[in-house]
Amino acid sequence: MFIDLLRSRRSIRKFEDRPVEAEKVDLLVEAVLRAPSSRGFNPWEFVVVTEPSIIRQLSTAKPHGASFLANAPLAVVVCADPGKSDVWVEDASIAAIILHLAATDLGLGSCWIQLRKRDHDDSQTAGEFAAGVLGLPAELAVSAIMAIGYPAQQPSPHPAASLQYDKVSVNRYGNKA
Repeated sequence: MFIDLLRSRRSIRKFEDRPVEAEKVDLLVEAVLRAPSSRGFNPWEFVVVTEPSIIRQLSTAKPHGASFLANAPLAVVVCADPGKSDVWVEDASIAAIILHLAATDLGLGSCWIQLRKRDHDDSQTAGEFAAGVLGLPAELAVSAIMAIGYPAQQPSPHPAASLQYDKVSVNRYGNKA
């Protein structure tokens, strides 16, 4: 059941030193291409990266929160064309979470690396840096990178007691269930 997938899902930042099989990569690509998109505009595009040297370069896209990518056997860079949709950020985010959940369903671990609105250094953004590494056309904006691989860590699921039910209102804000 889907709720079981959500219960078991965790962000994984340590990966085994083994590649993700081509069949699983194909399923991940199919899953992300089935992601919903506002008005069916599909402004997103994806770059599947298996080359370790490129993955290592991408792991330096921002000063903090991306270095673990260097040891992932697979990276999927989530991009979009802002000119195709005014909700490209939302569409790219939906695609990224679909990818994250599909990886979990396939027995893989993954972790979202936010690049949008992050800096690489004082002269360029993290997205601009990644775009340069990948040779992206100017109209594409990089939203995130998903690090994917076989998990080398198995964090426990979040306990039900940690869920923030106090942030849920019924019918009107402040009406607690």
